[in-house]
Amino acid sequence: MDIYKEPIPYQNPSLCMKVWRFTQSGAEREYGNAWHYHKEIEFILVEQGTHEIQTPNRVYTLQAGDVLLIGSSQLHRGRKISDKDLVYIVLHIDLQPYFDPAMMRYYRHFLEILQPLEELNYIFRENEPVKKEIAQIITDTHDEVMETNKGYEIAVSMHIKHLLLMLLRHDTRDLLTSPVHVEADADMIRALVAYVDEHLTEKIDMNAVSQIAGMSYTYFSKYFKKKMGSSFIDYVNQKRISTAERLLVTEKRSVNEIAESVGIGNMAHFYELFKRFNGCTPKQYLHKMNVEDN
Repeated sequence: MDIYKEPIPYQNPSLCMKVWRFTQSGAEREYGNAWHYHKEIEFILVEQGTHEIQTPNRVYTLQAGDVLLIGSSQLHRGRKISDKDLVYIVLHIDLQPYFDPAMMRYYRHFLEILQPLEELNYIFRENEPVKKEIAQIITDTHDEVMETNKGYEIAVSMHIKHLLLMLLRHDTRDLLTSPVHVEADADMIRALVAYVDEHLTEKIDMNAVSQIAGMSYTYFSKYFKKKMGSSFIDYVNQKRISTAERLLVTEKRSVNEIAESVGIGNMAHFYELFKRFNGCTPKQYLHKMNVEDN
């Protein structure tokens, strides 16, 4: 089974997004297409027919008018259900450029530190007016990009920020809520997040990271937890295991090799962390994904 990181070619590089309408005809399809992932978050709006989307934890059956949100680097795949034509819009967005100084206080809400953005799909199930409004935003974004009228870049940027606002305001379960503001430390937070991403395969030294932040070890530890809602160690471990999940199904390597490649040399610790974040062992995870054990 092929599983791969899908490159997303942006229609306008300055907008860091892609939106496209797809039409599928013919008979119902099986999961012949590969599991895939990308750093961009993804919105799917079904306009006609039935679309089934599978993630490692859930299967979604989307009818006309339904919306689905898939988080950054989330493995997923889809298929056409029934013989009726399937028409749907897919919107990919790299969120980071949209967090300007006015929005930076909400940056950590969308970093998927404690909750994957996939969990927000309850909003569309429980709030029909919000689902319809977000569906309209996705449609309007598509039309703006396709028509490229004067100022469409401004319109698209506004639509994307509107999407984020809708998620924030209608998250009744408070999955995105945090009283912490990070706007004054925007550059530092971005630098720390980038450092972790770039050095995830290595041993990350807290002393080195605290020096990057210009803080003592003790102060940095308290600072990070206050700003990000998670201890630095938990944040790094969550990132390591998320990467390990993808490597398990994308590369023909042993669990030991994958653990080492994400910076965890102690296998007992790797299994402990994997089960904490996934509720299962690596082998059980592969079985759930219908992938043969390496």
